[in-house]
Amino acid sequence: MARLIKGDCLEYMKSIPDNSIDLILTDPPYNISQYSTGNIPLPGRAALNNDIAKWDDIPLEPKDFLEDFKRILKPDGNIFVFTSYNLIGKWHEVFDPNFDTFQFFIWHKTNPAPKIYKTGFLNSCEMIICLWNKGHKWNFSNQNDMHNFYESPICMPPERLRNPKHPAQKPIGLLSHIIRIASDPGDIVFDPFMGVGSTGVAAKICDRKFVGCEIDKKYFDAAKKRIGGQL
Repeated sequence: MARLIKGDCLEYMKSIPDNSIDLILTDPPYNISQYSTGNIPLPGRAALNNDIAKWDDIPLEPKDFLEDFKRILKPDGNIFVFTSYNLIGKWHEVFDPNFDTFQFFIWHKTNPAPKIYKTGFLNSCEMIICLWNKGHKWNFSNQNDMHNFYESPICMPPERLRNPKHPAQKPIGLLSHIIRIASDPGDIVFDPFMGVGSTGVAAKICDRKFVGCEIDKKYFDAAKKRIGGQL
């Protein structure tokens, strides 16, 4: 079962019942456009577009999500939020006092965008904050599952969509890994920043129910096509 909503997630969350979501897994804007250096010329090939998207220019405030995230999450639920270096401090400041545990999880990208001129480190790691209270559920099957680290390539064709192209599309393998260890079959996974629906695809593969919200019509239509479900 999937329920897909086109609209502002802050407005939609007000309608979600208390203690009804098992896992919040989402990838909101990082607000890193301000650090963009624009197109990067590369010898013998097209320039690398280092810009993100217009939606990344809109300031994101973690405090706007605290009340509803706490309210809709079940007592044994988990929260995983993709973020970046410039926002992790804000997420920690707001959410750490309100949950029993605040940790981070690292996704190591084995094929990040190159830096031909070797002017700094490759952007090969992304941070995911993890939140839970006492009594939360885990499904670790072995010690490797317990590492706060996951290694995989970035999302590549044919999984990566060409139209519409989403600059932050995450691989289904990574999302499925998180869903399996942080929820049970039949649980409800909620993604308030659904994008092109990768979390919903992963939830379906993992036999979970899915609720997703996306404000951009072209992304919403792509997610609907990939996931299906009740609108």
